[in-house]
Formats: sequence, structure tokens, C-alpha cells
Amino acid sequence: MNNLVTGGAGFIGSHLIDRLAADPGSRIVAFDNMHRGRAGNLAGHLAGGRVSLIEGDLRDAEALGRAMEGAEVVYHLGAQSNVMGAVKDVDYSFTTNVVGTYNVLQLARERGVRRVVFTSSREVYGEARYLPVDENHPIGSKNTYGASKVSGEMYCRVFDHLFDLETAVLRLSNVYGPRDRGRVIPLWLDRAREGLDLEVYGGQQVIDFVWIDVVVEALIRAGTGDPLDGPVNVGSGRGTAILDLGRRILELVDTPSQLVLRPARGAEVVRFTADVTRMRERLGIAPPDDPLGGLERLVLGAG
Repeated sequence: MNNLVTGGAGFIGSHLIDRLAADPGSRIVAFDNMHRGRAGNLAGHLAGGRVSLIEGDLRDAEALGRAMEGAEVVYHLGAQSNVMGAVKDVDYSFTTNVVGTYNVLQLARERGVRRVVFTSSREVYGEARYLPVDENHPIGSKNTYGASKVSGEMYCRVFDHLFDLETAVLRLSNVYGPRDRGRVIPLWLDRAREGLDLEVYGGQQVIDFVWIDVVVEALIRAGTGDPLDGPVNVGSGRGTAILDLGRRILELVDTPSQLVLRPARGAEVVRFTADVTRMRERLGIAPPDDPLGGLERLVLGAG
């Protein structure tokens, strides 16, 4: 199987490539603009020859097209994937997430790609009208990142319907694991190790955290299994209060750090828990009982 992973040097992308590379018959191309990706995430694979890294931008259709030559499945993870970053730089978020996704789909259609797996986000829902949130919940993105993912989903639907390009849409909850940076769990772990206080913006948040291995399994099954007939939530199905997350980190890390409340940030969704019934039924995946079970592994530096 020949696979292209956009955003392949990033957090989720590099873990996906770990899994894809375990198949000795696979050939993998990672395409990344290195905005958040790191070549070191793929160092072991690059030396082996079956994984290649092409530095390029999703907005550059010519470069993307060269990377896609011969691909059978495209895992489209490349994006401005940080909510506050997308708010601060709306143009980059739009051109990367919307124009970039259009380029992926159009080139996949032209080159005879069998399937595109698109990583959407729980941010497409905005503030939940009810919990847990199933895939039929109204779309109502609250920030520019969520809006860009709504657009990407719609383009996937259109290309699937009009042009017979198989697409699979996964709506990811808050993914965490080794190699992540710039989001709440890695930021708080770093601050706790340095003895700095953990800043909590608002304090009312309830978040669905999901370990990276669950997400990678969902991606693989979405790329290789039967076609999906609609979006699928990928999460733990359990909500974690942000203050409970902070307390658990403080318990795991020997630190004088404390939780400090700051004013809420208007772009952030306050409460979200995914209904993972469809994930169980369509992908055959059951999340672990403890959504924060990977925290100790992160504290110990494993993975």
C-alpha cells in the first residue's frame, strides 16, 4: 500500500507513520511544511528508506501533486491545528485548512487515489446543545479553526458525491500523547516540571481527551476498512473537568506548582464530550476506561 500523510512530521502524523511503517509492504510519503512538524519525529524511519519526507506546503498544488504520485490512500492531517493560533492568524488558517484541503481532494481525484481520510475536529460543533455530542448534533463552530474544518468536511462530501472519490471524515476530540506541543497537556506538564503555576482560563471547561493510540487505530481503520457513510467522532466518550486534569498533573509531577485561574477566552468551547457509539460500531474501536491513563507515561517520558 502506498500512502501519503500530509502533516506527516507532526504529532499525530508521525505516530500514524509509526503504525503504517510496521507493515513491511507499505511505502509512505510524509508531506509537511514544518510549521509544527519536526524531522526528528521520523528520524528512525527516514534512515530505513521506506518513508520519505517532502518539505512542502498544502497551498502549493504543484509540490503536493508530486508528493501524491502513486498514492493509494491519503491521510490528510496537515493543518493549522491550534485553536488560538487559528484565531491569531486567520489568513493562514483559511488558506492552509480550506484551500489546502481543496488541493488535496482535487489532486487525489486527478491521480486516482482510492481514498482520502480527513481529520476534522470536535470544534465543528461549537458549544454543545447536549452531551454527549453525537454526529447528528448541529454544526455551529465557535472559532476560525472550527469553521475551516466545517468547510473541509463539506468539500469531502461533495468530492465523494460528485466525483466518486472515497472520503472518510474523523472528528477528533482533544488528542494527547508523546511529541505533542503547544496544547494544554504538554504545556502544563512542562510548567509543572519547571515549578511554574498552571494557568486555567475560565476553569469551567469539560474536555474529551483521547490517547494518541486510539486515534491512530481509527485512522488506519478509516483508511483500510469499509467506506464510512458519514463523519465519525473519535474520542474517549468521557468528559474531564479541566481542574481535575490540573490536579492529576500536580499529583504525578513532584512540583510546587499550583492552579491559577485566569479570565476565560471567548474562542474556546467550554463543554464537550463525544458520543463514540459510531466509533464503536463503524470502526470497531472501544476507548480505554480512563481517558487520562496515558498521563503517567508522559510524565515518565515514555513513548
